Amino acid sequence: MRADAQRNYDRLLEEARQAFVVHGTDVALEDIARHAGVGIGTLYRHFPDRSALMNAVFVRELDALAGRARELLEQEEPLPALLAWLKAVAVHASAYRGLSARIVADSDGHMLQCKTRLHDAGHTLLARAQAAGEVRPDIAMSDLLKLTSGIITIAEQNPEDKGTYGRLMNLAVRGIVTSGDADG
Repeated sequence: MRADAQRNYDRLLEEARQAFVVHGTDVALEDIARHAGVGIGTLYRHFPDRSALMNAVFVRELDALAGRARELLEQEEPLPALLAWLKAVAVHASAYRGLSARIVADSDGHMLQCKTRLHDAGHTLLARAQAAGEVRPDIAMSDLLKLTSGIITIAEQNPEDKGTYGRLMNLAVRGIVTSGDADG
């Protein structure tokens, strides 16, 4: 990529990241292009649609969640490690209003890279908790990510209630563990 094209690409990613934080994932792409100092055509040359732009922004940030999963593998207790990672996913996604719902709802594969990275990062934590007999064996990482996304979406719709995520996650955890004594 030419140096000027790379600068435009990097500016678009940074402006998109900031716009998604401030305005949510439905922000006008024209606004992102304008703030990056490029035309809408330049944005579309790099990113053919909103999902491609979102995928590019968030794949870079998923490295932190993958790193957190690796750190949590060092914890002695598998279930608390898994729950801590799901909370980290929620914290990350909630910074970008609408991100979680968009990733889960992606049926055309545009957000596949994000889905795959999230799944891969959490899979070992889940498998470890299942091997320890702490999480039901019929639970898949995709189930946990959908569940977490649903809780995030509900919490986003009720911003005045700061305890929504914690209460709902505690309730959900009771459905995934093999015993009734789990707290999220």
